[in-house]
Amino acid sequence: MSLNDYTDDNIITLEWNEHIRRRAGMYIGRLGNGDDPDDGIYVLLKEIIDNAIDEFISGHGRNIIIEVGGSTASVRDFGHGIPLNSLVRVVTTLNTGAKFDDNVYAKSVGLNGVGSKAVNALSSEFYIESFRDGQSRYAVFSQGKLLDTGTRDTREKNGTYVRFTPDTAIFGEFSFNTAFVETMVKNYSYLNKGLNIRINGKDFTSKNGLLDLVNDSVKESSLLYSPIHLSGDDIEVVIAHDDNYGENIASFVNGQNTRDGGTHLTAFKEAVVKTVKEFYKKDFDSSDIRQGIVGAISIRIHEPNFESQTKIKLGSTEMWKDGPTVRNYVNNFIKTNLDNYLHINREIADAMLKKIQASEKERKEMSGIQKIAKERLKKASVHNKKLCDCRYHYGDKNELGEESSIFITEGDSASGTITKIRNANTQAVFSLKGKPLNCYKASKKLIYENEEFNLLVSALGIREDTENLRYNNVIIATDADDDGMHIRLLLTTFFLKFFPDVIRSGHVYILQTPLFRVKNKKETCYCYSIEEKEAEARRLKTGVEITRFKGLGEISDHEFRHFIGKDMRLDKLSITDEDSIQELMEFYMGDNTMDRQKFITDNLRSEVELEDVM
Repeated sequence: MSLNDYTDDNIITLEWNEHIRRRAGMYIGRLGNGDDPDDGIYVLLKEIIDNAIDEFISGHGRNIIIEVGGSTASVRDFGHGIPLNSLVRVVTTLNTGAKFDDNVYAKSVGLNGVGSKAVNALSSEFYIESFRDGQSRYAVFSQGKLLDTGTRDTREKNGTYVRFTPDTAIFGEFSFNTAFVETMVKNYSYLNKGLNIRINGKDFTSKNGLLDLVNDSVKESSLLYSPIHLSGDDIEVVIAHDDNYGENIASFVNGQNTRDGGTHLTAFKEAVVKTVKEFYKKDFDSSDIRQGIVGAISIRIHEPNFESQTKIKLGSTEMWKDGPTVRNYVNNFIKTNLDNYLHINREIADAMLKKIQASEKERKEMSGIQKIAKERLKKASVHNKKLCDCRYHYGDKNELGEESSIFITEGDSASGTITKIRNANTQAVFSLKGKPLNCYKASKKLIYENEEFNLLVSALGIREDTENLRYNNVIIATDADDDGMHIRLLLTTFFLKFFPDVIRSGHVYILQTPLFRVKNKKETCYCYSIEEKEAEARRLKTGVEITRFKGLGEISDHEFRHFIGKDMRLDKLSITDEDSIQELMEFYMGDNTMDRQKFITDNLRSEVELEDVM
C-alpha cells in the first residue's frame, strides 16, 4: 500500500467480540480440538471455573457443580452472584468486573477483566444467570451478541450459572475430554481445602492440600521418605524425593496451575538447594539435591502478572505492592521452616541425605564414562550421518525456534523420505539404525556407553540439562506396524526413564501417519483409522481404490510432504497426575508378561483385520 492509498477509510474499529474472535490466540493460546489438555476449549472452561474459585476464596460458596459432555460445559457456583443490573455488562464490556477492586477480590486469578468475555465471544451459545436474594437475571448470547435477557423470581441459592458451547467456526470439530477436566478439577481441590467440586456427579475435595496432590501423583513405594509438608501465610510447599530421574514439581499461583513455572518455582528450587546445603553443612552440587525431587509450591499474591494470557508462567517479582519480592518471600519461608523440620525429623533428614549422596556417587561415577563418550562423540560427529539438522533451534531469539522439530526415525528409507521434503529451517531428522535398547532396567550409564543413545542425547542437547533442549518438538516417527509400535515404546521408555522432564514439559510427540489411501479418478484422501477409511470410501462411492500403508518408506515424497506440513497430526505424550512412571514402564517394558499379554489380547486389532476391512 502506498502512502497515498492509506486514508481514513483504512482505519477499522472492531467490536469487542469481533476482536476476540479474530485474535482468539491472543486470549486463549492454541485452539485445538480437545485432544490436548492445553487446547483452547479447556482454557475457556478454566476461565469460568476461575471465577467460581474466586468466590470460594473470598469466603462465599463451598460447592461448585460442573457438567461436561460432548461440546457443552456448565459451571454453577454459590458465591455472591453477579449484581443483576451489571450482568450483561460484565460479560460484554472489556476491563469490567469486580476483580479490580481489592475490597472484593484481593488475591484473584482473573484480574484482567477479559475471561468471561472471551468465553462469550468464542461460543456459539453462551447462557449466564445470576441469582441474588430471590431474584435472577439471565442473558443469552451467540458469538458475543446478545439474543435475550430478562429477570424472574427464583428460589435458587445465590450464585452464578454459566453454560457455553465453543463455536465450531473457531475451533472446528471438537469435544471435551472428561479426564482432562477431572485433572484440572483435582488441582483446584488440592489448592482450596474445604472446597467441594462436583463434576458429572463425581465429587472432588481435599483435606490436606498439596500433600494430597503429591501422595496421589506419586506411587507411595517409590517415595524415599514421607513428604515434607509446610504451610504459612500465602504459601504452601511439599518436598520429597523418589527413585526416578529428573524433577517433578507442580507450581501454582492463586489457584492457577503454572505449568511453565515462573519466579515462584525458580525461588523454590533455589531455596531448597540453599537450605539443604546449609543444614548438612556440605557444598553439594545442586543437581544432586534436585535429582529425583518431587513436590509442589503454591503462593497467593496481589495482582499476579503472568507472561501470557493463559496464565501458565508467573512473571511477578513482588508479593504485593511495595512488599517483599517473590524470591525473598519464598526463600525466607523455606529457609526457616525446612531447616526446622529437618532438625526435628532426623529420620527424614537422614533419608534425604542418603538420596543426595547416592545421586552424587552416580554423577561422579558417570564423569569418567562421560569423558570417554565425549571423545567417541567427537570422532563420530565427523562422519555421523544420523543427524540432519535444521537452521533454527528452540531457545533461539528467532521466532522460528519455537517451530523447531526433530523427527526420530528408524531406517534409511523413512529418514531419507523426510529429509528430502522437510523444511530445513525448522525440521531436523535423526535416524536410528534399528531398534534401540530397552533401557527400563538400565542405569544412566547406558546413555553414554550406547553409541545410539549417546548421539541422540547430544543431538537433543540434553546431556547436561533438559532446559538446553534444542528442539521444541521431539517427534517419534515410526512405521504403523508391530516393529514401529515397539520402537515407539522403546523410545518412550528412554524418555520416561532418563528424561521425564522433556515429556512433562510437553515436548515429545508421536507422528500420526495414514494407514490408508482412498482414491478415485477425481480425488485422493488419506485416512488414519478404519472408521475414516470407511467414511471416505462411502463418500467417493464409485471407482474407489484403497491402499494400505505399512511403512513410512511406502509413502512417496510428494505424499509425505502433507503429513509433516501445517496439517501434521501429532499425539502429545503426557504424564497425568494419576500416572506413575514406574508403573507404566513396569507394565509395558518389565517382566509382567501375563498382564501385558491379556491387555494386548483384549485390545488387539490385527494386520489381518486391517486387510479384511479394505
